Amino acid sequence: MQISQRAQAIEPFYVMEVAKAAAELGKTVAHTDRPMVFLNIGEPDFTAPPLVQEAAARAVRDGLTQYTPALGLMPLRERISDWYATRFGAKVPASRIVVTAGASAALHLACMALINPGDEILMPDPSYPCNRHFVSAAGGQAKLLPTTAAERFQLTADKVEEAWSAHTRGVLLASPSNPTGTSIHPDALRRIHQVVQARGGITLVDEIYLALSFDAQFGQTALTIDDSIISINSFSKYFNMTGWRLGWMVVPEALVPIIERLAQNLFICPSAIAQHAALACFEPASIALYEQRRDEFKARRDFFIPALNDLGLSVPVMPDGAFYAWADCSDACAKLGVNGSWDFAFEVMKRAHVAVTPGRDFGVAQTANFIRFSTASSMAQLQTAVTRLRALLA
Repeated sequence: MQISQRAQAIEPFYVMEVAKAAAELGKTVAHTDRPMVFLNIGEPDFTAPPLVQEAAARAVRDGLTQYTPALGLMPLRERISDWYATRFGAKVPASRIVVTAGASAALHLACMALINPGDEILMPDPSYPCNRHFVSAAGGQAKLLPTTAAERFQLTADKVEEAWSAHTRGVLLASPSNPTGTSIHPDALRRIHQVVQARGGITLVDEIYLALSFDAQFGQTALTIDDSIISINSFSKYFNMTGWRLGWMVVPEALVPIIERLAQNLFICPSAIAQHAALACFEPASIALYEQRRDEFKARRDFFIPALNDLGLSVPVMPDGAFYAWADCSDACAKLGVNGSWDFAFEVMKRAHVAVTPGRDFGVAQTANFIRFSTASSMAQLQTAVTRLRALLA
């Protein structure tokens, strides 16, 4: 069987490869006094709130399980529009909001609509690996630009301007970012967008962790800059609906019919049950619970990052959102006599029974020196992980 060049060009998602190894080892130690602590996957340990679960059950009971419009249920699009207004003070008409089968579908649709074979999309290094693979799947090429801690591991207008070529189509940013948990300052994002706009390019911003911002100066949507920015969002992270596979995108009005045509053909529609359930995400009781959980994520960050620094797993930039820690493991590798974060991750998994993610997935610029911790697990799990890591690195 001949495999397409497109499929061959997509690298494995090493986060999941490591997760499979951790799960296998986890089975063998599950009933011991040192079960595996999983800090490798970016999935909240909270599930959908009661009102959301009840809405899903009600949708099934009432038979609301058939196809919906390809753009999503209008009441849900209107709820999202209202949320932008109340949460961020942003005027985002429901007509510009497209509900999708997760943020992944939104990114896929955006890339299919806007990227031609040979187009380059500028992205920061490190960044989320699947984002660059969406670009590749559309026939484009992700051009990774190395970033530094001083830049908060984000692109700058100067770097975008310098890297822009005849093949460049635009930029794909994430704020807050996976794996670093760092955001782009709104002023810096505005300058990047000005550079892109001056060259007739596109600005795509992955904002799936936006509502999990802990710092007001960063917790602002890019959609307040102008109507040409394309924003990707999700019900997975802040709204705790990972397996429900529901997200959305905000696009310019002129792009809506193009996205609709693609969505009709590629997805038909998002999950009807998930959409009816998501209407309850915006009820006051649900929002209050989400905010309590956001505070808990912040408390976990405030405990875990200083603990990592004390262990010599230096986090060069304090995350201002999401639930990740991007830690330099160079010194720890030397202590354990291993070469780079890939070997370090497996050593920690085997000897401390703590699953972490090596930097290999997230780029090439110094990523061999970094590991990503997820702080989406409970405080008790994080405390156990710190205790085990301290013993291992002593």
